[in-house]
Amino acid sequence: MNKPSPIKENDHLLQVLHLKTHYPVKGGFFKRTLGYVKAVDDVSFEIKKGETLGLVGESGCGKSTTGRTIMRLVNPTSGQIFFQGRDISKIKGKQLRGIRRNLQMVFQDPYASLNPMQRVGDMIAEPIYNFMKKSKQEMKDEVMELLNKVGLQQEAYNQYAHEFSGGQRQRIGIARALALRPKLIIADEPVSALDVSVQSQVLNLLKQLQKEFDLTFLFIAHNLSVVKHISDRIGVMYLGHIVEMANKKDLYNTPLHPYTQALISSIPHPDPRKKAERIILQGDVPSPINPPAGCPFHSRCPQAKLECLTVKPSLKEVRESHKVACHLY
Repeated sequence: MNKPSPIKENDHLLQVLHLKTHYPVKGGFFKRTLGYVKAVDDVSFEIKKGETLGLVGESGCGKSTTGRTIMRLVNPTSGQIFFQGRDISKIKGKQLRGIRRNLQMVFQDPYASLNPMQRVGDMIAEPIYNFMKKSKQEMKDEVMELLNKVGLQQEAYNQYAHEFSGGQRQRIGIARALALRPKLIIADEPVSALDVSVQSQVLNLLKQLQKEFDLTFLFIAHNLSVVKHISDRIGVMYLGHIVEMANKKDLYNTPLHPYTQALISSIPHPDPRKKAERIILQGDVPSPINPPAGCPFHSRCPQAKLECLTVKPSLKEVRESHKVACHLY
């Protein structure tokens, strides 16, 4: 099997090839390595410029680790990460610092990701101070503009994070991520900690900012309705693998993988009179320390066959722009 070649810079903004991130499990008196948690296990995808790719799956499937590995907050075990045509999977020091200017992250918990000892203006200005040679007044003007862009009053400049609501804190986190005008933003469950009434406001803000700043998003979430609202394409993860990838219309109208079908069937319908068949999965998610042989989903799959127990399916295109890792196709 030939190894895929890296993308051209004018083709896609990001390409991930066979990415693996394994965490060692240590135990005993000498803290020996007893095994590995295979959080991300052979993941490949690409994101075009200006696109939003949604990454969904239940808790523990590896989607957040994928985002953090791309950001190089976690070092990959193996695989390649091409950003603007350049492999960033092994770079360190000044080279990595330079890449981070165009690669930013919005975290799940807006309060934990903000420094409680810093004023909002200083937090947003910090990346500008670190990467750009601007005067204090120029930095302040820049921060004031960013506060306005994310829908916050100028009074927020001199306030602290604890003085704001959850939705407002997340807007501060978004403003900080925008400070360097990055090309790619990884949004890791950015609305899951917010009230439902605030979630749509933040999602609409992200869509608005995407057009204004020509942004590309990797949007990580477990809420399928949220991902449908903001994404162009969606990848479904299970136990460290991407099991299906398609544009949102195809994925929601004609899901192919049994796991995706179960996820889609769990979405509540706004009309209570319309009864949809609910697919209830049996059993629990296997341990990522000792994942099953063959298809990672076979132990819970209602359509599993003998081949699924021994042969791991590869992610392949079975329809136009619709990929699935399943022996049924």
